[in-house]
Amino acid sequence: MDEEERYKRAKERVEELKGFYEHLTIYIGVNITLVIINLVTSPNALWFYWVTVFWGIGIIWHAIDVYGKRGKKWEEKKIKELMEKEERK
Repeated sequence: MDEEERYKRAKERVEELKGFYEHLTIYIGVNITLVIINLVTSPNALWFYWVTVFWGIGIIWHAIDVYGKRGKKWEEKKIKELMEKEERK
């Protein structure tokens, strides 16, 4: 793998991480705002947690996509493994 390809892969990885952290930051900021709005306007009817829970599921999915088995590293490893297997035939 040449230097340019390694740089490109590293840049893609940084973009993935950056996207996740931006998503997480927005999630936290918006949910804090929604909690405040909910508690000030209608403290007897708590609705903010619906947004927090369902958007939180999206955050978890995004984290799994960036850090988990579905990440690029796993894909690349699997592709390499299958290519090597094919070469041995």
